[in-house]
Parts: sequence; structure tokens; C-alpha cells
Amino acid sequence: MPDGAIRLDHEGKAPGRGAYVCRRPECKRDNLKMQRLSHVLRAKVPESDWAALVGSLEADKASG
Repeated sequence: MPDGAIRLDHEGKAPGRGAYVCRRPECKRDNLKMQRLSHVLRAKVPESDWAALVGSLEADKASG
């Protein structure tokens, strides 16, 4: 995102760099995945943003 925030983009139309995030439970908790996401986004993903992203994925799964 232009403001540096990391968010889910269900439509794939948000501005900024994007990356696919695996929705399987074992992927969400893997620290290596956080490091890979940092690499793909070319920016450090803080642990707090990673936790928020995982929380968003879990909320999406619960609602749909």
C-alpha cells in the first residue's frame, strides 16, 4: 500500500505491491512465510502486521 500498511485485498485492485498469501492454517503461523512475504513485498513486515494479517485471514475463513 502507498502508506506502507499491509492489508488483504480480496479484489486485487488496491494500489501498491501485492503478494499471494496461502490460506492454509499451517502457512499462517510459519515465521518463514513472514520472511518470504517481506522479500516479495520488498519491505520488512513487522510481526504486528503479520499477526493482523493472520487475524484477518482467520476472520475471513470464519465468516465465509
